[in-house]
Amino acid sequence: MNHSLSPKIVSLPELTPLVDYWKSEGKKIVFTNGCFDLLHAGHITYLTEAASLGDILIIGLNSDDSVSRIKGPSRPVNNETTRSLVLGAMSFIDAVVFFNEDTPLELIKKVLPDVLVKGGDYQIENIAGAKETIENGGTVQVLTFLPGYSSTAIIDKIKNS
Repeated sequence: MNHSLSPKIVSLPELTPLVDYWKSEGKKIVFTNGCFDLLHAGHITYLTEAASLGDILIIGLNSDDSVSRIKGPSRPVNNETTRSLVLGAMSFIDAVVFFNEDTPLELIKKVLPDVLVKGGDYQIENIAGAKETIENGGTVQVLTFLPGYSSTAIIDKIKNS
């Protein structure tokens, strides 16, 4: 990734000392993850609510390969560079880091956030990294999605227009 585009877009080796620094400063670290392919009002509501739960918001962003495996070969619509730049432009997001796996478990184990956030109707025991976060003294928050918004619905609307 070209860091001149956004200093917030970091690799895991670059993120680790940042997390150590933020923790040494007593900052409350919030972590969430997703594809964030076609950003919409539901994403913005979710991300601002996640940011309000602490001092630092880290986004684990699915790589293009990861999105394709999860959502199908026609996804993502926007590549990882575009998706990361959009997220990095938001003032309330402090870092964006890619992960190539289907879940961000390994990334969460490295960050060990104070608050792990997921959206939707997840049960805590089914959230990747929840066990590790709780064992480290953190909490897990499940935020309600803003109804009526989804990237898939936007794609379907475009296809049918």
